[in-house]
Amino acid sequence: MHRIFGIKENGEYIDREGAYLIPVKNNQIGIAKTPKGYFFLGGGMENGESHIDCIKRECIEEVGYTVLVKDKICSAETYCIHPAIGYFHPIQTYYAGELLLKVSVPIEKDHDFLWIEFNEIKGKMFMDMQNWALEQLLGYISNK
Repeated sequence: MHRIFGIKENGEYIDREGAYLIPVKNNQIGIAKTPKGYFFLGGGMENGESHIDCIKRECIEEVGYTVLVKDKICSAETYCIHPAIGYFHPIQTYYAGELLLKVSVPIEKDHDFLWIEFNEIKGKMFMDMQNWALEQLLGYISNK
């Protein structure tokens, strides 16, 4: 499933493709809390990087964990105005998965990792498309 958020205006957008892990453990969702808000683990892909490689790299950087990436849940994109970038078009793909081993200290010092109940985080992710992806995850879990 794929969904588009926002309205594309007449401007030159900066595209940024990213891949994200939504770890689930004991009916809780793993998320990163930053000064901006709540985010899934992951981020923008580097040149030639696959979704899986991006997620593995970002999880080491953000929380210091190796991960098991499972099924693709959904993807989404949004058209927005970023305060520093201007016309911004993030394109994100979300995967279910697990955190495996803590192997390093995270290098992203402003990321606090939390396990949080779905009802506590529902509707509170920084981006609308990540709130939507969380709803898609629940459908995925209920079909397992």
